[in-house]
Amino acid sequence: MEKISAAITAIGGYVPEDVLSNAMLEQMVETNDEWIYTRTGIRERRILKDPQKGTSFLAIEAAKDLLNKKGLDPKEIDLLILATATPDMPVALTGPYVASQIGATNAFAFDLQAACSSFLFGVSAAAKYIESGRYKKVLLVGADKMSSIIDYTDRATCILFGDGAGAALFEPNYEGLGVKDEILKSDGIGRNHLYIKAGGSLCPTTAQTVAEKQHFVFQDGKTVFKYAVTGMADVAEEVLKRNNLTNNDVQWLTPHQANKRIIDATAERMGLPAEKVMLNIHKYGNTTSATIILALNDYEQQLKKGDNIVLAAFGGGFTWGAIYLKWAYDGAQVKK
Repeated sequence: MEKISAAITAIGGYVPEDVLSNAMLEQMVETNDEWIYTRTGIRERRILKDPQKGTSFLAIEAAKDLLNKKGLDPKEIDLLILATATPDMPVALTGPYVASQIGATNAFAFDLQAACSSFLFGVSAAAKYIESGRYKKVLLVGADKMSSIIDYTDRATCILFGDGAGAALFEPNYEGLGVKDEILKSDGIGRNHLYIKAGGSLCPTTAQTVAEKQHFVFQDGKTVFKYAVTGMADVAEEVLKRNNLTNNDVQWLTPHQANKRIIDATAERMGLPAEKVMLNIHKYGNTTSATIILALNDYEQQLKKGDNIVLAAFGGGFTWGAIYLKWAYDGAQVKK
């Protein structure tokens, strides 16, 4: 029996129209464009302003973009995985709602949460379902409405995050293309450095938690940066060594877009020049579960069948990892 590998055969993306620029943030908190850009690489980010729309809206739009580009009947989808840190609501999963809204009526669906590593961990999960031989089309959507959990009076966090979504379709491949290897890690020490204090079972919602702004993201920036620089670079380098790849063998690094200095450190450890690194943090900021797939979507036209690509991410918890895959189609042939 031929070995089945899981290959990405289509991608899509969506970001809201409203832009929140560094200049606009200067009017909201004590900061400036130069300070933000030199420390993060971010110029602007997109915000979903409509209070009646949540993460599901972003996910649905990204999935529709993929379906339109691929010409795919959503009824052919077997499984939809929604990678997100900002579901529409607790308990009631957002993934099943997204599946229903796009017409994927034959699919089962669930949410996957690993903070900024959610999409990366989702790639691993989607690949396993395909490799089992039981599922033929798995749709992985990474989406987050980060603006819903950000305190726009907190300079440490409000400059970093934006809203967006991306989608990737996984199908069986018999040419040796697709997901080849993965190194995924976690460490519970991160629980104390990047979190939302209230709203969970440990600290339920009360009038006091709301008044004290405990439902917004808190980040110990220096500690997270230190762990992220080391973590992402280590696993990216390790996945190359484990697969006997040199920097010349790799066509692209697709990193989580959290901070340009973290991205640069990872690329340096891999020995990759800037032209081999996908970068769109300046346009969107950190969209958490959506950054990797939005980068792939932005660079799709440049991707060639057989390209060696390394995905790398670091997120709260802590969670981090790297995945090595061989691209399965020529992006230039995809109709926009």
